[in-house]
This record gives sequence, C-alpha cells and structure tokens, in this order.
Amino acid sequence: MLEKVATNGNEQQRDWAFQTLTLSSEFRGRRKAVGNINFAVSPGEKRRTIYDATTMEKLPGKLVRAEGDPASSDEAVNEAYDYAGATFDFFNEVLERDSIDNKGLRLDSTVHYGVKYDNAFWNGDQMVYGDGDGELFQRFTKCIDIIAHELTHGVTQYEASLNYSGESGALNESMSDVFGVLVKQWVKKQTPDQADWIIGEGLFTEKVKGVGIRSMKEPGTAYDDPILGKDPQPAHYKDIYVGMKDNGGVHINSGIANRAFYLASMEIGGYAWEKAGKIWYVALRDRLRSSSNFKSAAEILVQVAGELYGDGSNEQKAVQNAWEQVGVLTK
Repeated sequence: MLEKVATNGNEQQRDWAFQTLTLSSEFRGRRKAVGNINFAVSPGEKRRTIYDATTMEKLPGKLVRAEGDPASSDEAVNEAYDYAGATFDFFNEVLERDSIDNKGLRLDSTVHYGVKYDNAFWNGDQMVYGDGDGELFQRFTKCIDIIAHELTHGVTQYEASLNYSGESGALNESMSDVFGVLVKQWVKKQTPDQADWIIGEGLFTEKVKGVGIRSMKEPGTAYDDPILGKDPQPAHYKDIYVGMKDNGGVHINSGIANRAFYLASMEIGGYAWEKAGKIWYVALRDRLRSSSNFKSAAEILVQVAGELYGDGSNEQKAVQNAWEQVGVLTK
C-alpha cells in the first residue's frame, strides 16, 4: 500500500511514504532480531505504560501515562492505553494467557512517533504508533483491531515464531488479523454474522476510497483508490502471489488464511472467539513451527479441532471445509 503511495501520491505524500517504508524496514529487522526479552511483572497483573515520542524517532520517549493513572487529554494516549488493556483482558480472560509472553510482560507503548508516520508496529518489546499523514491515514491508535493485531505479533514471537517471509510470514500476518478482529468482536460482543471483518475500519480519511486495509470476509475488496491502488489480496490459493515484494507476500497472501478463519467461524457459529479462536490459538501456541506453510497449518488446525471437539465433530468439519474452500486442502 505504501509502495503505491510512493508511486502515485503527490510529492509530499511520496516523501511520507518513503520515510515510513524506511523506518518500518528497520524495525522489522529489529523484530526479527529481538529475542524473548522479558519485562515481566507479577503474574496476572496488567501493567500499561504509555510514552510520547513527541514526533521524534527515539524510543521510548517521555512517560505520559502509567497503569492506574487518570485519562489523558491526548486521545492517542488513551486509545493506546485502553486498547492494549482490552487486548490483555481478551488473552487473559478468553484464552487464559498472561500477557504477550504468558509470563506477565508489561505493555509499553509509544505514541506520536515520527512526523506524519503512517504505521503502527510491535518492535520486539513494545508498541509504536504513528499519527498518520492526515490526508490518507488517520492516527494508528484509532483502531482496536490494529493494536490487537500488532500485539499478537508479540504472541507469535513467543510461540510459533513464524518466519516473516513467504507462506509462514503470511500465516504470521493472518494470526495477527485473526486475534485483532477477535478482540474487536469480543469488545463489541458481536457474532460472526454481525461483525464487519474489516481490519482498520476508520483508519482511512474520507479522501480514500476504501473501508479499511483488509477484509477477512472478502479479501481483495477493502480498498480501490487512485493513490493507494487496489487491494491485492487473493481469496483463494490458486491466486497466491509468488513474487518477492512484501517479503514474499506476507500481507498480500494472508487474505487466503484470513478467509479460511472467517468461513470456519461462520460455519461453527456462536461467538468466533469461543471455538474457532480457541482452535487457532492452540495451534499457534502448541503446534505451528517457524517454517509452517498453508497446507501444514491447515492440517494442524483440522487436527486441533478434532482434539478439542472430537473427530468428525461439526467444529472439525467446519475447519476442514474452510481450508478446502480457499483451495489449500482437497476433499
């Protein structure tokens, strides 16, 4: 998306896009290199710490809100605090996980990073949020699913540690979308048929022709804009991207796995976090490996569904059907 802005945008938009791409590349490298650093607090204790980079590029920045402090006059500070808290509560209450590392990792976040920075990311030990450029993107703390998405990269780091390239990288991105959207649905108490399944709904300004950055329900339909380009995500394995861009299509091809989760959730019914989410979480926590591809992940998810709910159960059939519909498994 940012590559399209760097090509199609005006001079100022191109500059913003190049700056964001450069900084994001640096931090992706850091995310790969950082090991399991542990800034733990007491088990089960939620501890959020919010810093302000004041448009600088130095982390973590100035402390502006700590756990238990009253709300700030700064919307970005409150959003980072509240949505990190919701993500912690989801993993703790729904999946019995104690923070990102399952050992009480404190949740540090920095807002107002860089000048008109069009991104949010987990850098290996904390969250970082840009304010957006104001023309195409609004502030990145605005969307709870984006915050939960990025924090889930931390969960993946401590569990399956899926390699960030090719199909394993697309699974990495999909896992973040899965739990990002589940946190949003959990907070809103939505069933699969009530949810929009859009990642980043509300992130674009009114100038952009799009509803969000990805659609898990209908990959490839989230946006179609003169500057951002058209959503490139395939919804079926036969259309998988096989080039070198985007680390071998980690954000592009995640649409295939995303749609599989959507389809499984719809067929299983109930709240998506209750069964479908549990199947995906157990697979991420216990079974997936760093080099897992779509086929091996699909087979593992079908197996986990059988172990949790019984061989031949409706839940297992739903997971099998979902991966068949996106072309990864065959009947």
